[in-house]
Amino acid sequence: MNGSTPVVPLTLVIFGASGDLTSRKLVPSLYRLFVKGRLPTNIQIVGVSRTQLSHDDFRSRMAKSVQEFANREWSPETWTSFSQCLFYTPGDAANEGGLANLGAFLTNRESSPQGGARLYYFSVSPDLYEGILQRLDSAGFLEENRPENWRRLVVEKPFGKDLQSAQSLNRSMGQFLREDQIYRIDHYLAKENVQNLLVFRFANTLFEPLWNHNYIDHVQLTVAESVLVGNRGDYYDHAGVLRDMFQNHLLQVLTVMAMEAPSKYTADLLRNEKVKVLEAITIPTSEQAKKQMAIGQYQGYLNEKGVPKTSRTPTFASIRLDIDNWRWRGVPFYLRSGKGMQTRASEILIQFHCPPHLMFPLPDGAKLQCNRLAVCIQPDEGIHLSFQTKVPDQEKLVLKPADMEFTYGKAFSSLSIPESYERLLLDALLGDASLFMRSDEIERSWAIIDPFIQAYEEQEGIVPQSYPVGSMGPANSDQLLQEHGREWIPLYANRNS
Repeated sequence: MNGSTPVVPLTLVIFGASGDLTSRKLVPSLYRLFVKGRLPTNIQIVGVSRTQLSHDDFRSRMAKSVQEFANREWSPETWTSFSQCLFYTPGDAANEGGLANLGAFLTNRESSPQGGARLYYFSVSPDLYEGILQRLDSAGFLEENRPENWRRLVVEKPFGKDLQSAQSLNRSMGQFLREDQIYRIDHYLAKENVQNLLVFRFANTLFEPLWNHNYIDHVQLTVAESVLVGNRGDYYDHAGVLRDMFQNHLLQVLTVMAMEAPSKYTADLLRNEKVKVLEAITIPTSEQAKKQMAIGQYQGYLNEKGVPKTSRTPTFASIRLDIDNWRWRGVPFYLRSGKGMQTRASEILIQFHCPPHLMFPLPDGAKLQCNRLAVCIQPDEGIHLSFQTKVPDQEKLVLKPADMEFTYGKAFSSLSIPESYERLLLDALLGDASLFMRSDEIERSWAIIDPFIQAYEEQEGIVPQSYPVGSMGPANSDQLLQEHGREWIPLYANRNS
């Protein structure tokens, strides 16, 4: 995009710019886009927060962050060029008069009296959204007086804590902005292998005919974190793993795995198909949810800073979901996520049915490992297909599973996997909402997860089972699958460690 003729000024305003997200993710990602020549040449990036900083103070802070989190791309000369589009204005945007400094900056920097195009990024608590939007609206900063002077808003998760709060948040934002102006981030959708899953399914004829209940026995989705809660105990204990991971990341990955092909790759058509999947998921009652879930709490969680000694908040959960449509009827989807687990990995495992008849003899007590397809989202992005082979030069016929695999590291060894926020920030600037969540997606996701949250939060709710740090979760998670003759398949990340 470098070298294009700027039509109007383009301003990215980051509220909460003194926070961790800006220094660890946003500015390093913007810097990488600059290095690749993808950042619009007419952009100016303005940080806003209550901390008193000058432009140079802010640039100095961000330089340290970029050196740490974009080390491979770091160059003093490139940073000097990039830093010229970095600015800072102090102010408490949620309070009266808090936008005065930002207003003066925009008046001075945007040559057009109507202002330019603006992307507002809310890296702040959701309870501040409405107050900031009110200030922006009162100041006229949300006006789109010409098509090129567009206004967009990016908001982070958590988007609500349940269905009711999410609906309230959507209504409050809807007072000031149209739905097409709101970009709700889930960085999991921008991971390369989640996007590659769509290409894998819909740009190849080999796999899509098998992508249904006739051939698939069940699906396992895992997001495992080896880290503990650490200093986030107070926040995490009010959220728990179901709010933190299931309502957003896991359900979003599930929709990509299970959706039908849209007629075109456009934001609305793509999101329409994802919503159809969510609408087809059977929502259990609280009592049914208790039978469809297992929760755990890693040993030592109650000693974490900010965590009450009587906390029942789960740090691990596994649940079973059913998609009641033609393609997936009768295929259970098992989702699990937790902290303090054996490894850091995100994987989708598709377990195919076994052949209806096996003519080959197996040793006594042996079971056939039926075909499996593993989509590894992180840390080693790739796709692995497991199938049976004949072991050569044996007295008797012996079967052994083998893998065919694709990995980004081998196939694209000269390229690095980009940070998710690179893609999301660029898409928001370009107006491509394909990888952002729509209001109906958010609300339906909460409607699905709410009964599971109620199953442990209500007075007679289920109690999390203790599990050791470094394990793959509590024993009751294994029992959830064993009840139907299934088991958790070892993660590829564990096999390679």
